[in-house]
Amino acid sequence: MSNPRVRKIADRIQVVVAEMLERRIKDPRLGFVTVTDVRVTGDSQQASIFYTVLGTEDELASTAAALESAKGVIRSEVAKQLGMRIVPSLTFIPDALPESARALDEVLERARQQDAEVAARRVEAYAGEADPYKKPRVVEDEVDDEDELDDLDGGLDESDVDDRP
Repeated sequence: MSNPRVRKIADRIQVVVAEMLERRIKDPRLGFVTVTDVRVTGDSQQASIFYTVLGTEDELASTAAALESAKGVIRSEVAKQLGMRIVPSLTFIPDALPESARALDEVLERARQQDAEVAARRVEAYAGEADPYKKPRVVEDEVDDEDELDDLDGGLDESDVDDRP
């Protein structure tokens, strides 16, 4: 439906059908219906009308029956409002978007609860040291430097060396 003309036709059909359901269709089986989307084929021969119903599954079924019986009246009004030579045939389809959105909300709520449980178990302690930054080494004892040099020289002192010619 990339064609702007087809999109305009779909938008107009959505408005006409919504107004018809609100004002002219007086079927008692018709529940609280919302027209969510209309998709028209590229040749404007078919129009799929997506709708949602507020209520139970029984109300959804009765609303589907009411829309099916009122399809002719709605199509004639669409033809009158659009003024086209060929009027698209209408197909009413219950929209699955609310159910998928509800399922997605449930999954997100479960994830939030699991995150809260993990946060509650978290201990406010560091995994390593409290201060992870490196600091310069501190020499604990002042060791006699000469003793260390003696150990490195093999223990020979100046006094140990003979002054023989």
